[in-house]
Amino acid sequence: MNSKTTSRKIKKVLIANRGEIAVRIMETCQLMGIKTVGLYHLEEKELPHSLLGDESVCLGEGSLHDTYLNGDKIVEVALEKGADAIHPGYGFLSENAAFSKKVREAGILFIGPQAETMTLMGDKTESKKAMEKLGVPIIPGYHGDNQEDSFLKEEAQKIGYPLLIKASAGGGGKGMRVVYEDDLFIESLESARREAHNAFGNDKVLIEKYIENPRHIEVQVLSSCHGEHFHLFERECSIQRRHQKIIEESPSPALENDLRLEMCKVAVQITEGIQYEGAGTIEYILDEDGSFYFLEMNTRLQVEHPITEMVTGVDLVKSQIEVAEGRKLSFKQSDLEQKGHAIEARIYAENPDQDFLPSVGDIVTVGSPKGSGVRFDCGYQDGNTVSIKYDPMLAKLICWAEDRDTAISKTKISLKQVLFAGLKTNRQYLQRILDLEDFEKGITFTHFIPKHAEDLEDKGPTNNELALAIAAHFLCPEKGQRTSSQEKVDQVNGSSWDLLSNFRNS
Repeated sequence: MNSKTTSRKIKKVLIANRGEIAVRIMETCQLMGIKTVGLYHLEEKELPHSLLGDESVCLGEGSLHDTYLNGDKIVEVALEKGADAIHPGYGFLSENAAFSKKVREAGILFIGPQAETMTLMGDKTESKKAMEKLGVPIIPGYHGDNQEDSFLKEEAQKIGYPLLIKASAGGGGKGMRVVYEDDLFIESLESARREAHNAFGNDKVLIEKYIENPRHIEVQVLSSCHGEHFHLFERECSIQRRHQKIIEESPSPALENDLRLEMCKVAVQITEGIQYEGAGTIEYILDEDGSFYFLEMNTRLQVEHPITEMVTGVDLVKSQIEVAEGRKLSFKQSDLEQKGHAIEARIYAENPDQDFLPSVGDIVTVGSPKGSGVRFDCGYQDGNTVSIKYDPMLAKLICWAEDRDTAISKTKISLKQVLFAGLKTNRQYLQRILDLEDFEKGITFTHFIPKHAEDLEDKGPTNNELALAIAAHFLCPEKGQRTSSQEKVDQVNGSSWDLLSNFRNS
């Protein structure tokens, strides 16, 4: 962000990302009259994110490290195209402090927090130490520098079992092991270290008391360089597979208002304490007794940010841009309230019945749900190829209604309208989750998926998506009669922000 209070108008943004998040950022930029530069891999030239920008640049046909993770190349493209700012989206370089610093040193605004803050909060050990100094509750554990096996085992015995070994750097469930017995500690430690090193190039770990039946609650925060520190309430993110969220909702069905306000108050206390600027998320573990503990801070836009937008009416990307320009936020804390209920379901190209094995191949046709209070953030269109190179998320279905029961019903109906013919997806798996009595009652702890593993198995007839793909193939017009790429993109995506017409447009 811009650490000075002088404002600087952004006229052109380079989006250093791909898929649905790149499309979503482009949409807000277009509404703000800001030109956009998209990036794409050579194999992605027909994907929406390569078509919707005012300009588009091919990063070549190399690996991730040569394309979306190549910070030098991305900065070079931004300079060549005259971009005032770079928006990193989520994933890739979004929480890379070195990239943030490189962008600023090139005279380009980085739409994200300061590099120093990213470094602090990106290190789980250092961030826990900072939280202790601020008086923020943290899970009992060891977060120090001594990484000797024997020392860590002694600390584990002091903490008590079960406990969690966790990579100090990174996230996404990588480098994490739950240990129930002392005899298994060293074996689990070695396994966690190997995975952490392979994923993050850093095998440092921390160990914490393992909360048996927690909920995963997070608070959206937003701060400017003018000393404004606001919260935009919470999101419930407990439905996870392999430590990755697949269904999120806001408000959380678990929180009474007093606890909600306390968690939000602590989140603001954190942003004030570290002098944060920009959009971020404070993640908590909530115990069954109502105790909550700081888990980590994500110094970027979250995948699940749309549910916050739906219940508050705030365009978070627009707010990010305003903060990057050095402007004050266009609302006050007292203006914000949660209206209604929103649920997000992530559509993945994967087979839940084969341990969530990624599905790759060509999409024959995309079917998008429509209706009032329904938003579909999609990164693909008819004829696109889904590659093994990237995260298998295809789209996000977000449904808003006046209350939770209606939001659940709307999500169930809308999921039936989602189609990625030609690929195996988790659509029916998501439907089965929503049908479970525990979900309907809001009994959604982080062990929800393994607890209901048998209930979530596909016991019905063979999935009909192949039949739909064949039907779509014969029903589609010939190539010469098909609409243009731009028209197809518009048909798939629509305008997400039409949904906010009933809310204040901040």
